[in-house]
Amino acid sequence: MNPLYFDHCASTPPLASVVRTVSELMTLHYANSGALHRSGAEALKLVERARTVVANALGARPGEVVFTSGGTESNNLALKGTVAKSRKASKHIVTTAIEHASVFACAQQLEAAGVRATYLPVDERGIVSVRDVEAAIADDTALVSVMHVNNETGAIQPIEEIGRLLEGYPQVRFHVDGVQAIGKMPVRWREWGVDLYAASAHKFQGPKGVGFLLVREGVELDPLLIGGGQEDGLRSGTHNLPGIVAGAQALRLAVESTEARRERMYALRRRLIGHLRDIPELHLNGSESETASAPQVVNVSYPGMRPEVIVHMLEQHGVLVSTQSACSSKSLKPSRVLLAMGMDAHRASGSIRISFGDEHGTDEIDALAERLKTAVAKLKPLERT
Repeated sequence: MNPLYFDHCASTPPLASVVRTVSELMTLHYANSGALHRSGAEALKLVERARTVVANALGARPGEVVFTSGGTESNNLALKGTVAKSRKASKHIVTTAIEHASVFACAQQLEAAGVRATYLPVDERGIVSVRDVEAAIADDTALVSVMHVNNETGAIQPIEEIGRLLEGYPQVRFHVDGVQAIGKMPVRWREWGVDLYAASAHKFQGPKGVGFLLVREGVELDPLLIGGGQEDGLRSGTHNLPGIVAGAQALRLAVESTEARRERMYALRRRLIGHLRDIPELHLNGSESETASAPQVVNVSYPGMRPEVIVHMLEQHGVLVSTQSACSSKSLKPSRVLLAMGMDAHRASGSIRISFGDEHGTDEIDALAERLKTAVAKLKPLERT
C-alpha cells in the first residue's frame, strides 16, 4: 500500500522538471558564479535570469529579490536586519503569538538583546486584529511582522488591512512570512504595502535549501552573513545555482496555476471537513470559512490522545501527517498556536495537521477519511480521561 502523503505544509514533492533542472545545472554549470572566467559568468547570468523570473512572478523589481537558504533565513534577515538598521534610540517590534518559530524565536532572541517585543493575541479562528496592531505601535516601533498564512491551521491574516494601516506609519517596516501562501493564495505584496516578504522554494514544489526575501526598494537591512558581498552585500555566500534556478522555475509554475489550484484545493478541503463530521472524536481547529482559512490545510485535535501516537497509528495505515509544524513536531508541549486561539492544553496537545497538494483528488481524500476512521477506532481504547 503506497502511503498517502498529507504533509505538504512541511515540504512538497518537487516537480519532475525541477529535479531535472537541478541535475542538469549540477552537471553542466558547476562553476562559482563569482568567478571571473567564462563559466563563472555563465553561472552568474543564470542567477540573474532566475532573479528576473522571481520578480516577474511576484510583481517585484529584480533588485528587490534577495536569494537565501529558505524561509528561516529570510525571516531572520528581515527581523534582525531591520532592527539593526533602525536609527531609533530604543527599538520595538510587533508580531503575533502564532508566528512560525523562525519569527517567534527570532523575536525572543532580539528581546534577550534588549529589543522590546509585543506578541499580539488572535481570536478563536487564529486571526490577529488590525486594531490590536494599531494599538501596539509606539514611537520606537521599527517593525511589524505578521505571517500571511499560518503554518499549523491555515488561518489567513489581514495583510492588506495591516498594510493600509501602516501607510500612516512610514517609519515602521512591514514584514510578512509568506512561506505557506505562495501557490495557494494571491500574493500582491507591493499593492498591500509590504516591505519584506519571505518565501521558501520547497513549499511550492521546488528544491530544499533555497528561498528568497523580497525587499522593497529603499528599505535598508543589515546583513546576517558577511563575506563575499553576494546579493548586493545582503547575503554573502556562494550562490546555490541549481537551487536558485530550479526554485525560480517552481515559483513561476506555482504562481501561474494558483487560481486553479486554490479552487480545486478548497473543494478537497470541504470534502475532508465533511468526512470529519462522521468522526466525532476529531475536532476541527480554526474556521471552516474559506475567507478565513487557506485551502491546503486542515488541523484537527483528538483531545486526550498524544499527537505522536496519532501520527504513528496513521502511518501504520498508510497516511503521513504532521503534529504542529515540522520544525516543532518533536516537541511534546501543547501547540503554541492552538493555545493562543483559546484552546485548553488537553485539546492543544492532541492536534494533527493534514495538508495536501497537486497529487491529491477526491479519491485520496476519501481514502484518507477511511483510514482516519480506522485509526481512531483503534485508538479509542487508549484515550486518556
